[in-house]
Amino acid sequence: MQLDYDQLLAKRPHKRDAVFAWHQDMAYWPATPDTRTAPTWLAIDDSTIENGCMRFVPGTNHENSLRPHVPQLGDRCESHALGTDLLATDDPQHVPIVRGDVTVHNERVMHGSGGNTTDGFRRAYILAFRSEETVKIERQLGFTHSHNDDDDVLDSVGVEGQTR
Repeated sequence: MQLDYDQLLAKRPHKRDAVFAWHQDMAYWPATPDTRTAPTWLAIDDSTIENGCMRFVPGTNHENSLRPHVPQLGDRCESHALGTDLLATDDPQHVPIVRGDVTVHNERVMHGSGGNTTDGFRRAYILAFRSEETVKIERQLGFTHSHNDDDDVLDSVGVEGQTR
């Protein structure tokens, strides 16, 4: 395994609309033979329901395929964010954690987070580890996990609405 990407997320104070839609990380990525991923989420600040802690839908990592995902704002060229819908049978669970705690989740588990209604930031540092071969394939495709990179070719690798 090796580091595939990292991200710093910062929800500003009083940003009710700073929501991460329900999604499965694997919906963002090009198809590769080895999908094993260890996304880690380090809380830089206490992460509470009020400031938009992570929420998970237990068991979704065991479903036969990914749920359909669609761009949240326009298309993938305008906005990197994808989202999917909850089913009536889903039982989302909030997971508040304190500064310094870490969550590690499966690449197929559905998760998201709510807005920030507090006076402070809600920051988190994400690190995702994948196999060396998977990272190599992604880079050969020009895929870098950053919507801001010139060589990121999201649309040409067919990740929109992909089910695996």
